[in-house]
Amino acid sequence: VKIWDIPKHLLTRNITSPNKELLGHVRRVGLIEWHPTANNILFSSGYDYKIMIWNLDTKEPIISNPVKILDAHKDVVLSMSFNTDGSLLATACRDRKIRLIDPRAGTVLQEASYKSHRVNKVLFLGNMKKLFSTGTSRWNNRQIALWDQNDLSVPLLEEDLDGSSGLLFPFYDSDTHMLYVVGKGDGNIRYYEISPEKPYLNYLMEYRSHLPQKGI
Repeated sequence: VKIWDIPKHLLTRNITSPNKELLGHVRRVGLIEWHPTANNILFSSGYDYKIMIWNLDTKEPIISNPVKILDAHKDVVLSMSFNTDGSLLATACRDRKIRLIDPRAGTVLQEASYKSHRVNKVLFLGNMKKLFSTGTSRWNNRQIALWDQNDLSVPLLEEDLDGSSGLLFPFYDSDTHMLYVVGKGDGNIRYYEISPEKPYLNYLMEYRSHLPQKGI
C-alpha cells in the first residue's frame, strides 16, 4: 500500500515517490479503508485473506509491521465498512458470509451463515444499527438485504431486483437517509429511503438512462 501527500496547491508536477509504503501483505491488496475517527489509522485487506491495521504516525517512510492483523477470514474479503464511530467493522467475504468484527479486540462478534443470500458488498447505515448488503440469490438474481447488526441470523428483509449480472454497489447518505443502489454497467440508479421503523427500506424512484454509469 502506498500513501501519497497531495499538496494544498494541488499537483504542479508528477509525484513519483510516495510518502509511505506499507509492506506486509504477501498477495495483492484488494481494499483499503480509513478509520472514521482515529487519525492516521488505515485498514488494508489482501488476497492473503488478512486485514492489516496500520498506524501512519511513525516517521519511517517504509512500515513493515502492522499494528494488528485480523485473521478471521478463510477467503478473499470483498467489502469492508465501519460504523460511524469506528468501533465495529463489517466485512463481506467470498465464502458468502457477513462478519461483524471488533477491530480493537480482533474478535468476530457475529457471523451471518444465511445461505440464500450470497453477499458481495456490505455497508453500515450510519447510526441506524443496521447493515445493508448486495449480492445474489440462489437462483442468481441480483438481491439486496437489510440486517439488524445485533442479529445476523436472518435478514430483516431481502428483495430480488433483477436477473442482470453486474455487481450492485450501495451508497448511503446519512444526512438525508438516502440509499443509492447502482449496478456495474447499468443505466439505472435505484433510490431508497432508510427509516428506523418498519418497513425500514422505502423504495422512492429510479433514474434511468440508456448509457451505463461510469462512476458515482
